[in-house]
Amino acid sequence: MALAEWRPPDLTATECIGAQRPLSFAALLDQEAGPTAHGDPLPPLWHWLYFLDWPRQSDLGPDGHPLSGGFLPPIPNRRRMFAGGRVTFRCPLRYGDVVTRRSRLLRCETKEGRSGTLHFVTVEHRLDRDGRELLVEEQDLVYRSAVEPAAPPALQAGDAGFPERDSPWQLRFRLDPVALFRFSALTGNAHRIHYDLPYARDVEGFPGLVVHGPLLALLLMEAVRRCGPPRAVASFRFRAARPVFAGDPILVHGAAAGTAGAHLLVEGGGSPSRMTADVEFGAPAGDVGEGQAESESFLARIDDEA
Repeated sequence: MALAEWRPPDLTATECIGAQRPLSFAALLDQEAGPTAHGDPLPPLWHWLYFLDWPRQSDLGPDGHPLSGGFLPPIPNRRRMFAGGRVTFRCPLRYGDVVTRRSRLLRCETKEGRSGTLHFVTVEHRLDRDGRELLVEEQDLVYRSAVEPAAPPALQAGDAGFPERDSPWQLRFRLDPVALFRFSALTGNAHRIHYDLPYARDVEGFPGLVVHGPLLALLLMEAVRRCGPPRAVASFRFRAARPVFAGDPILVHGAAAGTAGAHLLVEGGGSPSRMTADVEFGAPAGDVGEGQAESESFLARIDDEA
């Protein structure tokens, strides 16, 4: 099938927002989850702990991803990279909510980069409760067909120090293979680059286990939640630049940008930028308003390879 003719069907799923997964994620971060009683708000981005896909074992490929279906493009020997996305928060998800997620392919384009053909897939998710829209999300994924991996570069020594920055908001993490395994289990992510070191090195050519892109984005939001002002988040836009590997000293830092937003970065492994994010704040308290945050095209700023 030509990718230009690929039209996967829209998907709909419904789930009750329970407290166990947030409690488990908070434990992974050595933090308290905060109030989790019926009606309490879920922290921003923690909706990623829900609407998980658990295909049959026989439906998984050698990399741990499903062989087909959903929004996986029909290309041979797929390799997937989580590239970024945008989330507009209209109203908090709350514990006990019965939430419906409606998903569709928003766009798909193919471009030639230095390392070969790249397929850019953007999927839109809309979450609602009793017909009221809670959030709109665009997720950007990049796919390419597998090539013979070069010898992976040496992984930086595990005792490397954390970057030193003067940003007012700072969090430090060093995620080991156990933390990556726990996050994979918590999110139903069977991609072997996160827990199978021989596969990550010998098949996909990474120097070590890869820290999940969504986990880095959640850490960026944690910096906002723990260090930022007590204001509702209206939108969150993020972009992955380079992978982070297990054992890397990770500095998540940022600062307010004007009166209504903030800019944040993930640094580590000797690189000044592994992931960046911009946050727009809404009302000081209560539900985020219904105004539509500006959406930025991923394809206009994607990947220097293309």
